[in-house]
Amino acid sequence: MIIGTWNLENLFLPGGPSGPRDKAEYKTKLRSLAAVITGFEPTLLGVQEVGEDEALRDLLALVGGTWHTALSRHADSRGIRVGFLSRTPLEVLADTTAFPVKLRPVQVDDEGTVVSKAGRGFLAVETTTEAGPLRAAVCHLKSKLLTYPGGRFHARDEGERARFGAYALYRRTAEATALRALADELLAGDGRERDVVVLGDLNDEVQAATTQILLGPPGSEIGTPGFKATDNGDAARLWNVAPLIPAEQRFSRINSGRRELIDQVLVSHRLVRRVTEAKTGPGRSAMPWLPSVGPDPAERRGEPGSDHAPVWVRVS
Repeated sequence: MIIGTWNLENLFLPGGPSGPRDKAEYKTKLRSLAAVITGFEPTLLGVQEVGEDEALRDLLALVGGTWHTALSRHADSRGIRVGFLSRTPLEVLADTTAFPVKLRPVQVDDEGTVVSKAGRGFLAVETTTEAGPLRAAVCHLKSKLLTYPGGRFHARDEGERARFGAYALYRRTAEATALRALADELLAGDGRERDVVVLGDLNDEVQAATTQILLGPPGSEIGTPGFKATDNGDAARLWNVAPLIPAEQRFSRINSGRRELIDQVLVSHRLVRRVTEAKTGPGRSAMPWLPSVGPDPAERRGEPGSDHAPVWVRVS
């Protein structure tokens, strides 16, 4: 089976403030998205930036075949949310924005505003595969692209840029901590026997501190001497499959000309030994046609496809 994650970039019906301007742009976007999904044929796909249910139904109608879907009820201020597309039936286990009880609210602006929940929901589901039950959680953590007072995308000075960068980092860190708490629930202390995957748009790279929070107990990462050894941490640990992606494909987005892998797949001990392939993009190729994006996401309104590549693994 193939398990993946993909940020669909503002999948809205035409005419809204963030979606395509007209039906022609909408149809072009759907066709380009459908072609990519058809290219790597996922069994279970976590998705981000889904707007209306109808837009997702229109996309899957173009992909064809039988699909089961689950969408979070918790959208952000733009109306985007996470979800799952699956070839097998889904049971929703959790749909939450809650921070862990002991984690204090975090500051998000110069006025001292604080938040005590994630900006977008974390959705967890369970499905049944040939290898047994599979539990999965999908996320879309706080973006590194900064928005300043008045809806500006450019800072007035370096002090403002630094402060709002810190606010975004506070929030992304808190959200990563909340996602790790959800992963703990899915693993239930038994990752050696449970198939669990945590995936999504982490908005940070593999070695970022926010991403490291999700791994659980340190040690045994793929590519290290400890990977083949077992230890007591295996029951709670998650493995990031990024090192298994061919180096030339190890990116899912191009930010101001720089390739970065911010969409990631993490798997439990029972799953990591059965990963036979990890890729980005559709099918056997990378995504050379990915656009380079800048600080203003509005510049891509109406563009076809997505500014992200899917990231996926094949599991035996």
